[in-house]
Amino acid sequence: MGLFSRFTDIVNANLNGMLDKAEHPEKMIRLIIGEMEETLVEVRSTAAKNIAEQKTLARKIKFTQEGVTHWHNKAEVALSKGREDLARSALAQKQKCQAELTQLDGDNAQLTDLLAAIQEDAQRLQDKLNEAKRRQEALLLRQESAEVRLKVREKAIIHNIDEAMAKFERYQQKIDRLEAQVESYDFTENKDLSTQISELEQDDSVEAELAEMKKKVVNG
Repeated sequence: MGLFSRFTDIVNANLNGMLDKAEHPEKMIRLIIGEMEETLVEVRSTAAKNIAEQKTLARKIKFTQEGVTHWHNKAEVALSKGREDLARSALAQKQKCQAELTQLDGDNAQLTDLLAAIQEDAQRLQDKLNEAKRRQEALLLRQESAEVRLKVREKAIIHNIDEAMAKFERYQQKIDRLEAQVESYDFTENKDLSTQISELEQDDSVEAELAEMKKKVVNG
C-alpha cells in the first residue's frame, strides 16, 4: 500500500494529522487499518517462528544438561574403579557438554529478549490498530449522521416547496374569484345597458304610434 515503510512508521504515526490532511479520510483510514493488520500478521508470524525455535533450543539445553550429568557420573565411576584415564576422558566430554550448554543458554537468553521485544512491539501495534479502528468508527458515525441530517434537510426542502406551491395555488384561486366577481359585475352592467336601450326603443315606438293616432283624429 505504501503508506508506511517500516514498523516504527506505524507506531509513531499521527493518525489524526494524516486523516485531517487526507482528501478522503474514510478511504485513508481503511488503507491504514489494512496495512496495520498486515504488519501485525507479519509480527505474529515472526514471533511464532522464534517461539518454535526457542522450544527446539529448550530441548537441546535439556539434552546437553543431561550430557553434563551423564559424563560427570561416568567420571566418578571410572575414578572409583581406579581408571583415572577413563575419568579424565569422561570429564573432558563433560566440559565439552558444559561449553555447549553455556552457548545454548546464551542463545536462549537472546531469544527470550527478542520474543519479549516482539511481544511489546505487537502490543504497541495492536494499540495503534485499535486507535485506528476507533477513528474509523467515529468517521462512520459522522458520515451516517451527516447522511441522516441531509435526508432530513432534503425532506424539509421538499415540504417547504410543496407548502409554497400550495400557497401559490390558493393565491391563484383567490385571484380567480376576484376576476370572476369583476366579470359578473361587467355582465350585470351590460344587461342594464341593454335594458335601457330597449326601453328607449320602446319609447320611440310609443311616440310614433301616438303621432299616428293624432293625425287620424285631426283628419277625421
